[in-house]
Amino acid sequence: MGHVKGTLRIHLGSAPGVGSTHHALAEARRRAERGTDVVVGAVHTHRRAQTSALLEGLETVPPLSTGAVDTAAVITRAPRLVLVDDLARPNEPGSPNPTRWQDVEELLSAGIDVLATVGIHHLDSLYDVVHQITGVRPEYTVPDRVVRAAAEIELVDATPQELRRRMAHGDLHPAERVDAALADYYREGNLAALRELALLWTADRVEEGLSHYLGEHEIRDTWEARERVVVALTGGPEGETLIRRAARVAARSRGGRPQPSHLLAVHVVPPSGIGERPNGELLRQRHLLAELGGTYHQVVGADVPSALLEFARGAHATQIVLGSSRRRPWQYVFGPGVGTIVARESGDIDVHIVTHEEVGRGAGRCPRRAGA
Repeated sequence: MGHVKGTLRIHLGSAPGVGSTHHALAEARRRAERGTDVVVGAVHTHRRAQTSALLEGLETVPPLSTGAVDTAAVITRAPRLVLVDDLARPNEPGSPNPTRWQDVEELLSAGIDVLATVGIHHLDSLYDVVHQITGVRPEYTVPDRVVRAAAEIELVDATPQELRRRMAHGDLHPAERVDAALADYYREGNLAALRELALLWTADRVEEGLSHYLGEHEIRDTWEARERVVVALTGGPEGETLIRRAARVAARSRGGRPQPSHLLAVHVVPPSGIGERPNGELLRQRHLLAELGGTYHQVVGADVPSALLEFARGAHATQIVLGSSRRRPWQYVFGPGVGTIVARESGDIDVHIVTHEEVGRGAGRCPRRAGA
């Protein structure tokens, strides 16, 4: 058995609290239920009830008095798979190995498969980047080569909004630490940045995606590692003008042709409009968008400004392009137009309201959509 090296599978967390331990425990349970011989070598539930519940029924090899994995006991037990949480964690003095990842290498050399977890913020090569993003220096790191050597890496991800919701509900930290955490490490900009970092690292594109950003920007609530431009389409003829303007903005910020993740068009339809076929203008605009390197998205929403802003924030947009209103002057008695509301509520997202030939002509037969 010792001549065949074990296989390493890693659950890589995009930020603290996304649930990599929970996911790894759930996978260990599934494997055990399918007949795999599984033991737990180290796990940190942080007293979270749902995570702790997943431990029930799983065999645990007790850690050493120092808290380190008892590698000798695991090797003697010789399971098919061992779960080792928090790969980057250092061991206490007096442990057989200085670090947990060295415990894992010992288990792999003994021919035992390992299911491990680690956070993106603990990767050695990202130490400085994480410090610049969060203002916090990671306590400990793991060499990238250890993680890269895994046969499988599964990214465990959650939106910044979901993580902040978990934090606010007390799922991640004690109540007395929640407000400070939300205002500090768990700011939406930090979480969005860490999430982007995880995606870039797993795609092996960190330098390409971050070098320009880190040299010239500071973290804001909307992370700006990549300029992202959202253009609002109404289904009216002005859309072509708006798309071309948005593409120029996106290309200028990237020094060339925009990429699909940098130029996004959104068309907001009311709940009653779900299933309607797009009109000819929209179809032509979608073709133009594809030619210019952008992507098209349809969003359902009764409140157009709110739906547009929600999409833009979810896409980490830095800029929104929409057209001047096609409403006739007398129609403003019913309240401000979409552009006015979006500009007022956009926060850190820059809003460009573009004049076009359709201004003030009325929406005609086109239903009122984003930018109307």
